[in-house]
Amino acid sequence: MYLYLIKQDVNCDYDTYDSAVVIASSEEEARTIHPDGCRWLSTGWSGWMGDGTWCNPEDVTVRLIGTAASGKIGDVVVSSFNAG
Repeated sequence: MYLYLIKQDVNCDYDTYDSAVVIASSEEEARTIHPDGCRWLSTGWSGWMGDGTWCNPEDVTVRLIGTAASGKIGDVVVSSFNAG
């Protein structure tokens, strides 16, 4: 399990996330984790805040930043939300 910094600059308005640190097994998996904890499905983001607060996985920038000492895949360690 690894820690990834995920960032986006597609949705930069109020009430959007700009980044998060997530636990994932790969860069590809990290792209599918929304900063509110939901996951990307074939129909879009699962969860109540999925649409409009983040971006599609192909627009996510991912950087490996470390190894997770605890937690599980899909966990969001910290996120940055720009409240309006």
